[in-house]
Amino acid sequence: MNCPPLRAVQGGFTLVEVLVALGIVAIALMAGLQATSALTQNAQRQSDVLLAHLCAENELVKTRLSRQMPAIGDSTQPCEQAGRRFEVSIIVRPTPNPSFRRVDAQVLDGTAPVLRLSTIVGRR
Repeated sequence: MNCPPLRAVQGGFTLVEVLVALGIVAIALMAGLQATSALTQNAQRQSDVLLAHLCAENELVKTRLSRQMPAIGDSTQPCEQAGRRFEVSIIVRPTPNPSFRRVDAQVLDGTAPVLRLSTIVGRR
Protein backbone atom coordinates (compact mmCIF):
# COMPACT_ATOMS: atom_id res chain seq x y z
CA MET A 1 0.00 0.00 0.00
CA ASN A 2 1.29 3.32 -1.00
CA CYS A 3 0.29 6.23 1.28
CA PRO A 4 0.76 9.87 0.35
CA PRO A 5 3.58 11.52 2.26
CA LEU A 6 2.49 13.29 5.45
CA ARG A 7 2.96 17.02 5.52
CA ALA A 8 4.71 18.42 8.50
CA VAL A 9 2.34 20.28 10.80
CA GLN A 10 3.43 23.87 10.96
CA GLY A 11 3.11 25.66 14.30
CA GLY A 12 2.71 29.38 14.81
CA PHE A 13 0.17 32.12 15.18
CA THR A 14 -2.33 33.34 12.68
CA LEU A 15 -2.40 36.97 11.61
CA VAL A 16 -5.60 37.55 13.59
CA GLU A 17 -4.03 36.22 16.78
CA VAL A 18 -0.99 38.46 16.32
CA LEU A 19 -3.20 41.51 15.71
CA VAL A 20 -5.30 40.78 18.81
CA ALA A 21 -2.14 40.43 20.91
CA LEU A 22 -0.78 43.72 19.55
CA GLY A 23 -4.09 45.43 20.33
CA ILE A 24 -3.99 44.18 23.93
CA VAL A 25 -0.40 45.33 24.36
CA ALA A 26 -1.24 48.76 22.88
CA ILE A 27 -4.16 49.22 25.29
CA ALA A 28 -1.98 48.23 28.26
CA LEU A 29 0.76 50.66 27.18
CA MET A 30 -1.76 53.50 26.79
CA ALA A 31 -3.12 52.85 30.30
CA GLY A 32 0.43 52.93 31.69
CA LEU A 33 1.16 56.16 29.85
CA GLN A 34 -1.96 57.81 31.24
CA ALA A 35 -1.07 56.71 34.79
CA THR A 36 2.46 58.06 34.39
CA SER A 37 1.12 61.35 33.05
CA ALA A 38 -1.26 61.69 36.01
CA LEU A 39 1.58 61.05 38.47
CA THR A 40 3.76 63.66 36.75
CA GLN A 41 1.00 66.27 36.84
CA ASN A 42 0.32 65.53 40.52
CA ALA A 43 4.00 65.93 41.39
CA GLN A 44 4.11 69.27 39.53
CA ARG A 45 0.97 70.45 41.35
CA GLN A 46 2.46 69.51 44.73
CA SER A 47 5.63 71.40 43.87
CA ASP A 48 3.61 74.48 42.82
CA VAL A 49 1.57 74.40 46.03
CA LEU A 50 4.69 74.07 48.20
CA LEU A 51 6.39 77.03 46.51
CA ALA A 52 3.17 79.08 46.64
CA HIS A 53 2.83 78.27 50.34
CA LEU A 54 6.31 79.69 50.96
CA CYS A 55 5.38 82.89 49.11
CA ALA A 56 2.10 83.32 51.00
CA GLU A 57 3.65 82.58 54.39
CA ASN A 58 6.45 85.08 53.73
CA GLU A 59 3.96 87.86 53.01
CA LEU A 60 1.77 87.02 56.01
CA VAL A 61 4.81 86.90 58.33
CA LYS A 62 5.91 90.33 57.01
CA THR A 63 2.46 91.67 57.87
CA ARG A 64 2.48 90.11 61.35
CA LEU A 65 5.99 91.40 62.12
CA SER A 66 5.32 94.98 61.08
CA ARG A 67 4.76 97.39 63.96
CA GLN A 68 1.52 98.83 62.56
CA MET A 69 -1.89 97.63 61.48
CA PRO A 70 -2.03 96.89 57.76
CA ALA A 71 -4.01 99.37 55.68
CA ILE A 72 -7.31 98.13 54.32
CA GLY A 73 -7.05 97.43 50.61
CA ASP A 74 -5.39 95.23 48.02
CA SER A 75 -1.80 95.01 46.87
CA THR A 76 0.32 92.68 44.76
CA GLN A 77 3.86 91.52 45.41
CA PRO A 78 6.09 89.44 43.13
CA CYS A 79 7.62 86.31 44.63
CA GLU A 80 10.28 84.05 43.17
CA GLN A 81 10.84 80.60 44.63
CA ALA A 82 13.10 77.93 43.08
CA GLY A 83 13.26 79.82 39.81
CA ARG A 84 9.45 80.06 39.56
CA ARG A 85 7.79 83.47 39.51
CA PHE A 86 4.50 83.94 41.36
CA GLU A 87 2.34 86.96 42.16
CA VAL A 88 1.01 87.29 45.71
CA SER A 89 -2.17 89.34 46.14
CA ILE A 90 -2.50 90.72 49.66
CA ILE A 91 -6.10 91.52 50.55
CA VAL A 92 -6.71 93.34 53.85
CA ARG A 93 -10.31 93.60 55.11
CA PRO A 94 -11.81 94.98 58.30
CA THR A 95 -13.41 92.71 60.90
CA PRO A 96 -16.34 93.45 63.21
CA ASN A 97 -13.79 94.19 65.93
CA PRO A 98 -11.82 97.32 64.91
CA SER A 99 -8.74 96.02 66.74
CA PHE A 100 -8.29 93.24 64.18
CA ARG A 101 -7.92 92.95 60.41
CA ARG A 102 -8.26 89.94 58.17
CA VAL A 103 -5.33 89.45 55.78
CA ASP A 104 -5.59 87.06 52.82
CA ALA A 105 -2.61 86.10 50.69
CA GLN A 106 -3.61 84.62 47.34
CA VAL A 107 -0.79 83.24 45.20
CA LEU A 108 -1.23 83.30 41.42
CA ASP A 109 0.77 81.58 38.72
CA GLY A 110 0.05 83.99 35.89
CA THR A 111 -3.72 84.30 36.16
CA ALA A 112 -4.38 80.87 37.70
CA PRO A 113 -4.81 80.78 41.49
CA VAL A 114 -2.55 78.27 43.22
CA LEU A 115 -3.13 78.83 46.94
CA ARG A 116 -4.88 81.14 49.40
CA LEU A 117 -3.92 81.60 53.07
CA SER A 118 -5.59 83.85 55.64
CA THR A 119 -4.69 85.26 59.02
CA ILE A 120 -5.96 87.81 61.52
CA VAL A 121 -3.70 90.66 62.59
CA GLY A 122 -4.35 92.63 65.77
CA ARG A 123 -3.15 95.91 67.23
CA ARG A 124 0.04 95.76 69.24
